[in-house]
Amino acid sequence: MLQGPAKQDDVQFVDVREHWEVETSSLPLFKTLPLGELLNGGEDYLDADRPTVLLCHHGVRSRRAAQHLLDQGFERVFNVTGGIDAYARVVDPAVPLY
Repeated sequence: MLQGPAKQDDVQFVDVREHWEVETSSLPLFKTLPLGELLNGGEDYLDADRPTVLLCHHGVRSRRAAQHLLDQGFERVFNVTGGIDAYARVVDPAVPLY
């Protein structure tokens, strides 16, 4: 768990969906790193010392990505449960569903 409040700049937000999915529906803070790329050495683009929040469509791919990062030595990894679909339905209905 994060110790104290984290500033937005301190957190890396990673969307592990495919590029076409991100073009359809996205959230502004998240940078795209598709799961396949992440699993094939993409974690080198991330800072293991920073909290990492992962997002996908429904939460399955981001959960897999989270486990991969934990296996690589990342300690503060968070999965957006339900993915962007749940976010759009519960938090912001302006986010397109697909």
